[in-house]
Amino acid sequence: MATELSTFAELKKVPVGDDQAAAPAREKQVDAQGRAYATGRRKNAVARVWVKLGTGKITINGRDQTIYFARPTQRMMIQQPFDVSERGGQFDVVATVSGGGLSGQAGAVRHGISQALTKFEPGLRGPIKANGFLTRDSRVVERKKYGRAGARARFQFSKR
Repeated sequence: MATELSTFAELKKVPVGDDQAAAPAREKQVDAQGRAYATGRRKNAVARVWVKLGTGKITINGRDQTIYFARPTQRMMIQQPFDVSERGGQFDVVATVSGGGLSGQAGAVRHGISQALTKFEPGLRGPIKANGFLTRDSRVVERKKYGRAGARARFQFSKR
């Protein structure tokens, strides 16, 4: 349908074709036990996360979150997807984390929880994505180069 339009008012009257149809709705993805699975990554840490309906218990590598992540900021990081989606205390989380340090592992668990929540309840994707929890933070530590004091730092110059 190739028609000539002379004003923007006429553009509003043109019918929308099938090529601009809305995106298909996402479906709930759970296994036989009613769990949603996702993988989260941050720095060199990788977290495998399972989310299911429950009482809000979070287990990481077989230990409670308060024991595994001793710092309150790391525990707060893990809770952020639940706070944003207003689902605090409704899901149990089981996660296995490997690689990196505790800060990277906390970020990986948050990333995994966010993805698993959107698979369990696709309607939560909007608020979780708006806060940037579905995006993998790709920043990693730059490697140290030979002949240098650090990744970019030089050794101190000495004239004599």
